[in-house]
Amino acid sequence: MKAVVLAGGLGMRLRGIVQDVPKPMAPVADRPFLEYLILQLISWDVRDIIFSVAYKVEVIKSYFGDGSKWGVKIEYSEEKEPLGTGGALRLARNMIDDESFIVMNGDSFLEIDLKAFSDFHRKKSAIATIGIVEVDDTGRYGKIEVGNNGEVEVFAEKTTGGYGFINGGVYIFTHEVMDEIPEGKVSLESNILPCLIKKGLYGMATRGFFVDIGIPADYLGLLKSPERLLKGAFIYR
Repeated sequence: MKAVVLAGGLGMRLRGIVQDVPKPMAPVADRPFLEYLILQLISWDVRDIIFSVAYKVEVIKSYFGDGSKWGVKIEYSEEKEPLGTGGALRLARNMIDDESFIVMNGDSFLEIDLKAFSDFHRKKSAIATIGIVEVDDTGRYGKIEVGNNGEVEVFAEKTTGGYGFINGGVYIFTHEVMDEIPEGKVSLESNILPCLIKKGLYGMATRGFFVDIGIPADYLGLLKSPERLLKGAFIYR
């Protein structure tokens, strides 16, 4: 199974802490954050990877190259102008020949069992499956509500908060999702995923470690306990 990592974020909120590199390249214990996602993919035996990139592409390319250092194959889908998460994924569509494929946000990490995730996706005959995780305050992320069978019933990108499930930034998509993405600047979270409700959109819950480094407080907190990230990357190996 191929993986697309959405690594084109500008990281405006991190600029006061991390400068001159794309947000996914923010350092954590002497490695860029993005490297932990590669290690996680390797632990799942996923070795065919597309980096969807935009801001300071050369920084990512100079570090990862073709991926041979890690025993993986890395290709690059380059945005000429910001296209949003949905537009970036659509741009990479011709590089994806798998019927189902993984998509990951390049600025968040979710500890999840890929075998269980892919089995869930297949058994549900889903068009798209989201890895979801419970948090104390959904307001920062948006809230997801699922039915007893795991089908997503509510996808609210920003809410008033409270305890509940959120989007963990790891997906399995089929090529049918690509047909739902128009050309131009499009957000997966705001424009595409809500439109997939009642069309085969499911969420699988995990109790694994989750962090979003787009929020400075969470990034700084991660720097104090980076071992959680390394452990989470290899826990299902």
